[in-house]
Amino acid sequence: MEIYRFRHLTLVTLLFLRHACVDADKTNRQQKTYIVHMDKSLMPESSNDHLQWYDSSLKLVSDSASMLYTYNNVIHGYSARLTSEEARLLEEQPGILSVQEEVRYELHTTRSPEFLGLLKDAAVTESNTMSEVIIGVLDTGVWPESSSFDDRELGPVPSGWKGECEVGKTFYKSSCNRKLIGARSFSQGYEEAFGPIDETAESNSPRDDDGHGTHTATTAAGSAVVGASLFGYAAGTARGMARHARLAAYKVCWLGGCFSSDILAAMEKAIEDGVNILSLSLGGSVTDYFRDTVAIASFAATSRGILVSCSAGNGGPSPGSLSNVAPWITTVGAGTMDRQFPAYISLGNGKKFPGSSLYSGKPLSGSFVPLVFAGNVSNTSNGNVCTTGSLIPEKVKGKIVICDRGLNARAQKGLVVKDAGGIGMILANTESYGEELVADAHLIPTAAVGQATGDIIKKYVFTETNPTATVATGSTQLGVQPSPVIASFSSRGPNPITPDVLKPDLIAPGVNILAGWTGKVGPTGLQEDSRHVDFNIVSGTSMSCPHASGLAALIKAAHPEWSPAAIRSALMTTAYSTYKNGQGIQDLATGLPSTPFDYGAGHVDPISALDPGLVYDATIDNYIDFLCALNYSASMIKIITKQDYSCKDGKEYSIGDLNYPSFSVPIQTASGPGGGSSAPTVVKYTRTLTNVGNPATYKVTVSRETKAVKILVEPEVLIFSKPNEKKSFTVTFTTSSMPSGTTSFDYLKWMDGKHTVGSPIAFSWS
Repeated sequence: MEIYRFRHLTLVTLLFLRHACVDADKTNRQQKTYIVHMDKSLMPESSNDHLQWYDSSLKLVSDSASMLYTYNNVIHGYSARLTSEEARLLEEQPGILSVQEEVRYELHTTRSPEFLGLLKDAAVTESNTMSEVIIGVLDTGVWPESSSFDDRELGPVPSGWKGECEVGKTFYKSSCNRKLIGARSFSQGYEEAFGPIDETAESNSPRDDDGHGTHTATTAAGSAVVGASLFGYAAGTARGMARHARLAAYKVCWLGGCFSSDILAAMEKAIEDGVNILSLSLGGSVTDYFRDTVAIASFAATSRGILVSCSAGNGGPSPGSLSNVAPWITTVGAGTMDRQFPAYISLGNGKKFPGSSLYSGKPLSGSFVPLVFAGNVSNTSNGNVCTTGSLIPEKVKGKIVICDRGLNARAQKGLVVKDAGGIGMILANTESYGEELVADAHLIPTAAVGQATGDIIKKYVFTETNPTATVATGSTQLGVQPSPVIASFSSRGPNPITPDVLKPDLIAPGVNILAGWTGKVGPTGLQEDSRHVDFNIVSGTSMSCPHASGLAALIKAAHPEWSPAAIRSALMTTAYSTYKNGQGIQDLATGLPSTPFDYGAGHVDPISALDPGLVYDATIDNYIDFLCALNYSASMIKIITKQDYSCKDGKEYSIGDLNYPSFSVPIQTASGPGGGSSAPTVVKYTRTLTNVGNPATYKVTVSRETKAVKILVEPEVLIFSKPNEKKSFTVTFTTSSMPSGTTSFDYLKWMDGKHTVGSPIAFSWS
């Protein structure tokens, strides 16, 4: 979200300036960090072990280079600082699969347990084995003093845990307990990029200086804390999704970002340590799976039975803006809850408008004061967004300023207004943000409004001789409908890498989420914010991801034998995409019904997910067949799987045969002779269902809303006589030609009278 983007950008600039002259030799040689994938099967007999072999390979191209990390679980290989020429030469050496330049990742930044039904249904009383489930969180670290890490309700640490509590200047053995059972930090890649960590600016330990990591960790599995709130807003009992699960923190994100060599090292350790769930609220550039650090490491985790949950990204509402789209990753988008934080705007012409805010300071007097638009009182071309130093104090003093959203942090705009002498702000959405209202703990009286309201208020300012206004903040409003709706920022499909796999997988609460916070910075994350809080309200797919991670832990505790694919299937096939009145979940960006490209299978329903009836399970072999269907070479497959595997000659591999709980059917539009429409296209997808309930007979129904596609399911009835029995079916799609860019959606459901096993079907013509 904008808060973190601004803060990181500012501090990154300072870090670059500080370290610009630290190592002139490295600068001159233009070294970068590279991740080296080795083919372990080609290790020479003369090498005593793989570490010696790795070191020897590196010394072939550089006498001075040293390894940052070695990896054995997530990949076979190491990371090192090299020049581009050294990297090229290294890739030509025997036994080297690939040499890939490091990628920088960015963060995707308790009403939710009640909203999800976790407090009112006896079916989700946490399993006796809940405390055996360990969630590993890769993020900015943790603030161990948070009351959300209280361990009084927990017994001894699970016997299989192999992790540790890393000690640093600001982190101690006593910082961990029976809730926070492990904490590590990984910074070698970061320090190679920015120089040694400045401990006056950030902690060289697992301690969280940002707040993001504490928020995500406590969202997933925070202990219950009575009387939690942010300045009185969202007051109640804060609790994580799986409050009796254990947490392990892996700090990989620093003021300068999150670096892939550090992420790999953290996932390497998490696998060794014995986590059951991995939660990553971060993302990088979208690329092929064999070049994607998180995808590669997640494959290794999945092969060890560890479910990996990742945020979908905050690039919405643009189509195809998703991150973390590998089919072995659970990709989580964001929706709203039924809670708002209203603020109120009154104009001098008598009109009143609702907005949103978490301002808690001294209110305005209630009298009307002059109202101005930032673009009219600025000395820069982009003054409408209230960037630092852009406002003219003589034209702002004592007034309320309308600032457009975008470019810099939302709360930062209020600080700009305050510094120029303004006394209040109306934060107006532009077209990019639509009607989405994200609440912030502003530093001056502020109300955020949607685009439509913002346009009306601006028109009043432009047409009235002496426009005036006042702003008042409210409290917490519950029961807001409709809910959920798709957050405008939540990244959307179709899948930019493999359109045949529908992503995101699902959505979870990600707007205005209350959870634990760091004691290092205030709730806005701005350096000028000296307030200290125990809890903060934040928005982003960073917040929806740990919701899904915690819910996956609940299912893992109830069904410890289930694979990561089975757990994801349970969450997906029981998700809902309509409200109780039958209308589709709305999209905040458009005000219209959303689609599976926005929400995947739908919004999570943990009550139903604990008893899904049937699951679409998948093995590592299924994923390898998927890679063959992508025409990946043996070396590409080995980079991901660490296995020697050659796709079989003569075997017809199909992406549509990946045993996924949803269907995506991309269709190529072609013209027939003379410009007429082409002949119908026939596509067949095969799926296999596993019975995880009692013996039952399931019958299929298809919504058949897409008139341009005929859908045939064979067989239409599946009879399961025992648990874990598997039955396969085929779906044949016969598609007619449609204009390029057309999309349409259907739903396939298997029902036995008790369970509904639902799958969205997305069609796209290109």
